[in-house]
Amino acid sequence: MQPQTSPQSEEKERVSLIHSYSNAFKGFSAMLTEEKAALLSGEDGVVSVFRDQNLQLHTTRSWDFIESELGLGSLKFHQRFPKDVIIGLVDTGIWPESPSFADAGMGEIPSRWKGVCMEGIDFKKSDCNKDDVGHGTHTASTAAGAMVLNASYYGLAHGAAKGGSPSSRLAMYKACSIGGCAGSAVLKAIDDAVSDGVDIISISIGMSSMFQSDFLSDPIAIGAFHANQKGVLVVCSGGNDGPDPYTVINAAPWILTVAASSIDRSFQSSIVLGNGNVIKGIGINFSNLTHSASYPLVFGGHAAAQGTPASEARKTKGKIIVCVDNDPTVTRKIKKLVAQDAQTKGLILIDEVEKEWLLILAVILSQKNPVATILPTVDVNGYKPAPIVAYFSSRGPGGLTEGILKPDVMAPGVSILAAAIPSNEIGAVPDGKKPSNFGIKSGTSMACPHVTATAWSNIGKPLTNSSGANANLHDTGAGEISPMKALRPGLVYETTTEDYLYFLCYYGYKEQVISAMAGTKFSCPKNSSPELITNLNYPSISVARIDGTKNTVSVTRTVTNVGPGNSTYSVTVEAPSGFIVRVSPEKLAFSKRWMKASYQVSFDVKGASKGYGFGSLTWSDGAHIVRSGFAVNVL
Repeated sequence: MQPQTSPQSEEKERVSLIHSYSNAFKGFSAMLTEEKAALLSGEDGVVSVFRDQNLQLHTTRSWDFIESELGLGSLKFHQRFPKDVIIGLVDTGIWPESPSFADAGMGEIPSRWKGVCMEGIDFKKSDCNKDDVGHGTHTASTAAGAMVLNASYYGLAHGAAKGGSPSSRLAMYKACSIGGCAGSAVLKAIDDAVSDGVDIISISIGMSSMFQSDFLSDPIAIGAFHANQKGVLVVCSGGNDGPDPYTVINAAPWILTVAASSIDRSFQSSIVLGNGNVIKGIGINFSNLTHSASYPLVFGGHAAAQGTPASEARKTKGKIIVCVDNDPTVTRKIKKLVAQDAQTKGLILIDEVEKEWLLILAVILSQKNPVATILPTVDVNGYKPAPIVAYFSSRGPGGLTEGILKPDVMAPGVSILAAAIPSNEIGAVPDGKKPSNFGIKSGTSMACPHVTATAWSNIGKPLTNSSGANANLHDTGAGEISPMKALRPGLVYETTTEDYLYFLCYYGYKEQVISAMAGTKFSCPKNSSPELITNLNYPSISVARIDGTKNTVSVTRTVTNVGPGNSTYSVTVEAPSGFIVRVSPEKLAFSKRWMKASYQVSFDVKGASKGYGFGSLTWSDGAHIVRSGFAVNVL
């Protein structure tokens, strides 16, 4: 029986509804009391009830670099991608006036497209998904921006700017603002995108690695699952909380999770110290400081020691301030604004992992009147080594499960030139210059759309991290994207919705909840346990724990031949010291295309050291190379 309600209470209930989800899945977001939320969570057919969360933004030579790694010209590379693929982006909106979004030469909008600009009381069609932050404009043009000749950021990174798939269509879903992204709005955007007819969804946002929700309380994971059910791949940034382990987010197995790497271009801004030492730093500086070391140099901690604003101003005015960049809760932009307000001549942010900062500190501590200057930024192309894992890129293993290897792949995410909102902010435009149509940003946000526009495989050589040490699979996933190789992979690992439902069983969810998630009755296998997650037919292998004294663990994978028929693949194994890795069978023979074959991998680690060991197995028929990395944790 429905309770009787007055018109006033009906209106109150109506207003409490924020979003309804009815396309890819059924659900809603609303203003509820704790009591109502608790009652609702116990209802049959309810997957989860959770608080709305504020997700954060994971804030072009990059494509040229990818192409040069392949030995390909730009024209050949871009001609291989199909026209009229519809890329859906969930972000801050888009700046359609940018030359990167010129649609000259594009045909009619595909008939399968069903999306429209929705209007509201305070939202006119003329403002439809207009970007007022810049993040969405940057990511959208990275994925599918048109070719723009003579692009640069005030002379830096000069060249032709283009997206990875310029012939693709862009559908922007504005779910974010400068303050972040409401999880309920992100979920609504994914639901609408699937209904509108997008082919792929790119999401460069996520929650903090410190506050990860389980898979069925994470709006991105829930939305991506249902998008996957409808055949729409969701690509997400892995987060910027590196280099610590267990920081990767958006790590559900049905999400393609992206790490960030460098490219072979650096924006070098050197510091000249009073003792003649020159320290090569990374930054963008358009100031007119003299080239000789003549500006007083002071450590930020010393300047603040006096304790009053007036004394701090006297300590910093006209000087170059040195600060240690060790507080992730305060953005670099805020630090810059504080320095400008203190009337400083310059700001040097020190990364504690770089040894050069000790040279600067030594000058400040040893000299009575230390001085320095900061030279104008110069482009350095052909910078080596490249690619390397970006220092900030979040690392695996995943905090929710170590049975899936995350991140999945790596793509350029450092100093990426792409479309921007022309800014007139004080300090944003060099003297005598007009606001730029392009900007330079770094983050896994920038790496994500590189993958959205392409696919992946490994470039076939060791990758390093920012400290110079060899990177492992928890840093890079399968490795740097290689778009052309991904067009002819030879073998693929197919993972179905049913596989993901089994994953939820192994993870520990109840059948009733999984059935509600699937939209149909589903039964879990008997004896489901987290150890079985490693048998999900994933392209990589991760064994969360294995007893080094007695156990051998076996894992099964199935591949599908998408190359020529009558192909035979042989396997080679790269294993860390102390590991005995066996693959059975050692050859896979295919008589036709789309034929499937399975193999088993066993790991004997009796002679291995404790902790994670990393290796790979590679299948090849002479024309195709299919590499799968593995990570095995020895207890």
